[in-house]
Amino acid sequence: MSSKTHKSGLFATKKSDDNSATKDGPIEQRRPPNCIGSFTSRPKSKCNPARHFHVSQSTISRLWARFQATGSVADLPRAGRPRATTAAHDRFIRLRHLRNPFLSASSSVQALPGPHRLSDQTVQNRLYEAGLRARRPHRGAVLTRRHRQNRVQWGNQHLRWTVRNHWRHVWFSDESYFLLQRHDGRRRVYRRVNERYAPNCVDEAPVHGGGGVMVWGAINTAGRSTLVHVQGRITAQRYVEEILRPHALPLLADQDAIFQQDNARPHTARLTTQFLTDHHVQVLPWPSMSPDMNPIEHLWDELDRRVRRREEAPANHRDLLQALQEEWDTIPQQDIRHLIQSMPRRCRAVVAAQGSHTPY
Repeated sequence: MSSKTHKSGLFATKKSDDNSATKDGPIEQRRPPNCIGSFTSRPKSKCNPARHFHVSQSTISRLWARFQATGSVADLPRAGRPRATTAAHDRFIRLRHLRNPFLSASSSVQALPGPHRLSDQTVQNRLYEAGLRARRPHRGAVLTRRHRQNRVQWGNQHLRWTVRNHWRHVWFSDESYFLLQRHDGRRRVYRRVNERYAPNCVDEAPVHGGGGVMVWGAINTAGRSTLVHVQGRITAQRYVEEILRPHALPLLADQDAIFQQDNARPHTARLTTQFLTDHHVQVLPWPSMSPDMNPIEHLWDELDRRVRRREEAPANHRDLLQALQEEWDTIPQQDIRHLIQSMPRRCRAVVAAQGSHTPY
């Protein structure tokens, strides 16, 4: 069961929020001083080093002129204020934040040994020089070792499933909680480029906001369910009588239909499993703590964005529910099919990540 604060997310595919170029800092710091000379001394076009280092031709020309004049591409000493940190300070700051990316710059100011007069901004500058930028962390489920093992096992078991023969028969279901007002957490993580989904850079502390609306829905390549309002605490009895019997069973009349649900207690209770067995419903086994494997999660994000884009924001819970139901009905079916077509890629991603967080 998904109960989360919705924020801007990805719809069909997730993309990195980082630049694709493999830049870890200024080109002067990424190669030995004679790198430009070694390239331009070869019988090659001058544009070759520009392509190699992913920089502009003007940058190469500037560095080559500097190399010819001074024998180095390093910046010349500048007049002005001396550097506030020593090499030992820089190493301490870098290693401290590599070990724990969620530490704040101010905490490192306090932790630095010996007398100093460093500011938070100075620490942030040193982290920036080390390729560690402060970014909003990706939020993910808390994954234990067993969770990761089960996720890898599930991914391997479904690697050969195709959309045409398997996934198109699956009805993906979920509950989700939409807040009347969104809250933007201020926590930041210092990380390198392309480390958004690194286990030590993912915020595994779920945040729940104030009042909102809980809904249930299900999607398939051929259609979608009604968006059902779930009021109060959901129990196995209520799940069966208010959701499965009136809304899910009609969708599962086809003998090839497969029902997907997560491992929330109302879903796995004896009453629920007996009901599904009695009605000959084929249930897709599901690994715990795996919302990233369920394509409906991206649909929840899209639904939230559609509601937030409305000219008149919902003023109360009734308005929010009405807006959610209206926007749910207008999402193109092609978008839903596109999400479900990502299932083979999701399986490969979770196996490649060894059960850890994926970009989905």
